[in-house]
Amino acid sequence: MPNAEEAVTALEELGLTEYEARCFAALTRLSKGTAKEVSQVADIPRSRVYDTIERLERRGLVSVQQTEPREYKAVPIETACRRIREDFDSRINAAENALGQLEKPDSADDEGMWAITQPEHVTERIVTFLEEAEESIHYLVAATEVVDPEIQTALGSAVDRGVNTYIEVSSEAGAEKFTAAVPNANTTIAADLETTNDVCSELPAQLLLVDKRAIVSAGMKESDLPDVVNEMAVWTYGRDHGFAVWIRELLDNRLPDQVRES
Repeated sequence: MPNAEEAVTALEELGLTEYEARCFAALTRLSKGTAKEVSQVADIPRSRVYDTIERLERRGLVSVQQTEPREYKAVPIETACRRIREDFDSRINAAENALGQLEKPDSADDEGMWAITQPEHVTERIVTFLEEAEESIHYLVAATEVVDPEIQTALGSAVDRGVNTYIEVSSEAGAEKFTAAVPNANTTIAADLETTNDVCSELPAQLLLVDKRAIVSAGMKESDLPDVVNEMAVWTYGRDHGFAVWIRELLDNRLPDQVRES
């Protein structure tokens, strides 16, 4: 049955083995069943039903009735999905913790220039730097259409943490958008952002400087597809190499005296 096969495939993608997925799907279709019945419905060897059911029982997905012959019953679907989700989340957390112990966030390798070619990855990098901000944020937006709501949320969180946040936008509409989303940030209209010229069919999109060392510089160009904008960026982390020095100096000169001194 197509629906049964789809269910089996979905369960396999969530970490169950093929036999585990087939047994659980079979028991979901049965009110309860013996090993013979499960074998017939799941289309797996009867000899493999026993060890497979045992693993499903350990995962809390199947109940076993100690009759002769034994009968098996799947837990309710909501319960099964919750337990699979908990198991999946636990594995992700374990992987994250293990990888976190290997990571060197201040490695000299981060001080190079790195390219990003997907808009969602540009957003992820900007959000990451905003979440790590401790002292200052200077954010220039020439094209508000590329600004994901996640960025606005991260800006708001940074302001709430006491990070000095200065936002430059290209238009009054952009200023209204950011003022509504991040009311406690210092938002200003920079007319020069609206009159930027395209270079090789590309336009400035957004530029971020965090704590005077983390930088994301993004540009965009129109796609052949309707209402689709391609955004690409470079990012870097560090105080001492040329790109960071120039960006820091150029942006610092754009700050009003009262902001620079705060």
